[in-house]
Amino acid sequence: MADRRPEDMSGGQAQRVAIARALVGPRRLLLADEPTGALDSNAGMTILEVLHTRADRGAAVLLVTHEPRFAAWADRTVFLKDGCIIDETGSSNMDDLLNLEERGA
Repeated sequence: MADRRPEDMSGGQAQRVAIARALVGPRRLLLADEPTGALDSNAGMTILEVLHTRADRGAAVLLVTHEPRFAAWADRTVFLKDGCIIDETGSSNMDDLLNLEERGA
C-alpha cells in the first residue's frame, strides 16, 4: 500500500476520507454539500445517520442535497432554483417534500 497515492483513490474513497476528516473532533457546525453523491446507497445512508446523530447531539448540520429522502430528515428545508429561494418548509414529512418537488420546486 506504500506505493498508492491519494490521486489513485476513487471518488467514493475520497469522499469517505473528506467526511471522516470533517467529523473528527467536537464540531458545532457541519457543512455537507452532497455528502452522498459519490457513494453507494448503503454508505450514503450510513453517512446520513452519522450526520443525524451529530445533529441530535447538538451540532448544526447544513446539508445540501437533491435527495428528498435525505431532506426529509431536516428540521427546516429551503428549496433553491437558479440561485433563488423559492420555498421553505419546517416539515420533515416526506410526502410534503415530494409534493413540493412535483410542483416544480
